[in-house]
Amino acid sequence: MQIKKYLEVLAKHDGSDLYLSTGAPPSGKFQGTLKPLSKEPLKPGQIAEMIKEVMDADQEKEFESELELNMAISLPGIGRFRLNMFRQRNEVSVVARNIVTDIPRFDDLGLPQVLKQVITSKRGLILFVGGTGSGKSTSLASLIDHRNATSAGHIITIEDPVEFVHSHKKSIINQREVGVDTKSFQAALKNTLRQAPDVILIGEIRDAETMEHALAFAETGHLAISTLHANNANQALDRIINFFPSERHAQVLQDLGLNVQAIVSQRLVPTVDNKRVAAVEVLLGTKTIQDLIYKGDIDSIKEIMAKSETLGMQTFDAALFKLYQSGKISLEEALKNSDSANNLRLRIKLAEGSNMGEDTSSGGHKGKADSVFEGLSLEKTDSEKQEEERKAMEDAELERFRASRRKE
Repeated sequence: MQIKKYLEVLAKHDGSDLYLSTGAPPSGKFQGTLKPLSKEPLKPGQIAEMIKEVMDADQEKEFESELELNMAISLPGIGRFRLNMFRQRNEVSVVARNIVTDIPRFDDLGLPQVLKQVITSKRGLILFVGGTGSGKSTSLASLIDHRNATSAGHIITIEDPVEFVHSHKKSIINQREVGVDTKSFQAALKNTLRQAPDVILIGEIRDAETMEHALAFAETGHLAISTLHANNANQALDRIINFFPSERHAQVLQDLGLNVQAIVSQRLVPTVDNKRVAAVEVLLGTKTIQDLIYKGDIDSIKEIMAKSETLGMQTFDAALFKLYQSGKISLEEALKNSDSANNLRLRIKLAEGSNMGEDTSSGGHKGKADSVFEGLSLEKTDSEKQEEERKAMEDAELERFRASRRKE
């Protein structure tokens, strides 16, 4: 079978990835599960013949010399695909990603509403992080589309390859593909500021040089957006710092603290109806978070995020709790994907325990456990007073955060 036929099957059944490897049957990944597309394993030399139908002469030469090749192809009436070709055990292997070209609406993805405010920021750094296949590219494309539809300006993207094709709306949007429209990420990045952008999307940050460009764009009054392979916000910050030698860590922390608008982490979790839904962690660059980054106190960030849900922040465990409470995911999946299964289990038990205390059959009256306190005015405990003070501080910070957004 031709490679195009396998890609057609993948697209028709909403598969995400195609795998071609000698000695194994052609396989596709559907809703996160790998399934064979044929009973027959691929024979030696078969894949090498298959790929000739999608490569031009220059790409064939590059693959022969480099033994690796990344490319994108569009098949009319079928879809767009990103292909990675490589050699293993002296045979050719291929992994193809199905690129869904229809940009989903922000509200259809169920993303936190605070991200609509974040994407309209005038300057700063926004990072989307997650593993391969976590849906971060889809979420990012949806946010870029929201910005494109609601704000006038110039959006420029540098991608390898271009995945989602955007049309001009309120903004002018120019999309540059590495290897097609520019020779390299670095060549494109060096010339970006001459193109008078308002928003700069860098497909992925993989090294210190690209990170330096992103920070420089943010510092010069632009909104820089990119993706990074990391499991959560804490790990993303640690990875960025470790791009650089130790003598530069203090300066990098200062630059990050000054410029980070948000770090959005995403995981796709199986739902009860055998689909997948995004669990999203959101870190916002509030004054408290800035101070922690300045100090290099990355380990304390998670605790502040957990206490700052009123500001729009959200940990993975909070996101999973909401998905479980809404009936979208099972308890097993919630705990399996959590950062702290014990903490999430306790939160769920407390929530379910408080719901059991409600006697909804008698007009919403409290259950017996609560009735003993009727008519009593109890003095606040020290912990309750501290909680009130903490909430007051959060409210004040929320107001400062909103005020800064209005000024921008």
